Amino acid sequence: MEKTQSNHYQNVVILLCAMMLASSASSSTSVGVNWGTMATHLLSASSVVDMLKDNGFNKVKLFDADESILGALSGTPIEVMLAVPNNMLAEMSSDAAAATSWVDANVTAYAYPGGVNIKYVAVGNEPFLKTYNGTYLLQTLPALKNIQEAINNAGLGSNIKATVPFNADIYNSPESNPVPSAGDFRPEIRDLTVQIVQYLYSNNAPFVVNIYPFLSLYANVYFPLDFAFFDGSNKPLRDGNNIYANVFDANLDTLLWSLTRAGYPDMKIMVGEVGWPTDGDRHANIQSAKRFNQGLIEHVMSGEGTPLRKGRIDVYLFSLIDEDAKSIDPGSFERHWGIFEFDGKPKYELDLSGSQQNRGLVAVQGVAYMVRRWCVLDPHGKDVEWDLAKNVDYACSLSDCTALGYGSSCNHLSMQGNASYAFNMYYQLKDQNEWDCDFSGLAMITDQDPSDSRCRFPVMIGYGNRPVLMLRKKLVNILLVFAEGCVVFLLLVS
Repeated sequence: MEKTQSNHYQNVVILLCAMMLASSASSSTSVGVNWGTMATHLLSASSVVDMLKDNGFNKVKLFDADESILGALSGTPIEVMLAVPNNMLAEMSSDAAAATSWVDANVTAYAYPGGVNIKYVAVGNEPFLKTYNGTYLLQTLPALKNIQEAINNAGLGSNIKATVPFNADIYNSPESNPVPSAGDFRPEIRDLTVQIVQYLYSNNAPFVVNIYPFLSLYANVYFPLDFAFFDGSNKPLRDGNNIYANVFDANLDTLLWSLTRAGYPDMKIMVGEVGWPTDGDRHANIQSAKRFNQGLIEHVMSGEGTPLRKGRIDVYLFSLIDEDAKSIDPGSFERHWGIFEFDGKPKYELDLSGSQQNRGLVAVQGVAYMVRRWCVLDPHGKDVEWDLAKNVDYACSLSDCTALGYGSSCNHLSMQGNASYAFNMYYQLKDQNEWDCDFSGLAMITDQDPSDSRCRFPVMIGYGNRPVLMLRKKLVNILLVFAEGCVVFLLLVS
């Protein structure tokens, strides 16, 4: 009887362990995500890391080496790509000691067993972009070498590789023959690019490229809309025996042909940024973003690859969370690339597994908000149109009014609605200070939400609810300990 009962308990534990380990395995994905932090009100790093784990993200790409983010990632299995920002390339390229100091502080200090699972260091970000006018051309390769040498000297070179995320305009096909097989690196940067490729290849590091089909559509009014997506019925592009149904594959194979011409046909490639914005342009909306990102995930994980190279494609979605402090020089859409809102709520349903299992996204938990109140135009205030325009311009110059632009989510508002939106964005930016809702006597504070079905007037993130987050974190740690115990138990009884 005792033996039977013991066997029963043993079977129950084995079943529980198997369910937990199976659940953990099924939640993982080979799709990574970019985590930017150019926002006025940031979610806590620990809560975002919890959300990454909840959604099964096992790879994250950063744009610097933020101490709080690295601390939150410590102890998790999430693969991390750190970054040396462009403004540090001059120092990293000219001073090997500075590169060593940076690696010591941001790589070696975290890359220990049980620490941060650092896999790559991105040296710069799109340093050959045409708009930089050659600023970083001569700095990139020396900085790359110095960073990798510092990693090697720290004894981490076999596991951590330095690379350079390039923009897709470093290669192209001639206008006279716009097909992938005619692709090559731009003549004026070809020699420098090939030298970097050669170094990366010799170090077994990947070539990282950022591909944005949305930008093809944004920059060219004649670009065929369906060709930007993965389910379009547009007339495909034929290149010899290869047929291209979408611009993503055509772009990636243009890179492959460029690498082949340089003598590196088998170069490992990673797509460092790819995604679709949800606001700030007539083509930037929830429906298009869901269509593109879901199609992308299913495509890259299917193993179909491109006509030139089969297999899964390694990609990092751009991006994780909206960033309301990004520059809008490229376009108002720049602040709306996130698959999550500024407060960590999913914008739309997205199955990250790529298996059409209709899994939704999990929001950031335990988010605290400021008081539910808004700053709006006072309907009984003075009616001075010139003062109104001046104050709206002032509010928008210091806050994020990109949702008011042509084709954007709040573009349908009246003149009074535009003023209310602008006033509220400034008021929320300033943490709801009463004196920041005046605007020459034109504004008032209300507890009635002025949002409509298309345009959201946000209430900004606060910084409370820590007990909820701590309780949740303790529960996660208990489950992790139990999972580790399961592994030991299963080994003992097997």
